[in-house]
Amino acid sequence: MIKILISIFMMSLFAYADTTFAKPLPSIDNPRKIVFSIHSGDEETINHVLSSANNVLKFYGPEKVNMEIVAYYHGIEAVLKKNKEIASRVDTLMQYDVKFIACGNTMQTKHIKKEELIDGVEIVTAGIVEVTERVQDGWVYIVP
Repeated sequence: MIKILISIFMMSLFAYADTTFAKPLPSIDNPRKIVFSIHSGDEETINHVLSSANNVLKFYGPEKVNMEIVAYYHGIEAVLKKNKEIASRVDTLMQYDVKFIACGNTMQTKHIKKEELIDGVEIVTAGIVEVTERVQDGWVYIVP
């Protein structure tokens, strides 16, 4: 019985271990640089990416993170005004300086006008190239 209790105690210690930070520690001067992409128009997938981004901000603190979320292909749905509930979540994240980026190629293909985007969303020529350049510049690419 005592062995079982010790095993349970040891497992509980590992289950709640703190994250060990890599050097340099995240700070205002050395923020974590994170890029997410949204390429699916599925509402559950979009909300999962937005929730993951929110969790990262909560963990580090918004002042210790530079974050971009790039929407391309069907994921462009995430940055359209017409999706009121998602647009509200995007707007909230933007208030914490999360940058949302729309793919211009996708907009052209899907005949989406700039006015249809949530205010503050930036447009780049190619969303996947934006992700590639962030990764090349040392950003962490997260695909939830």
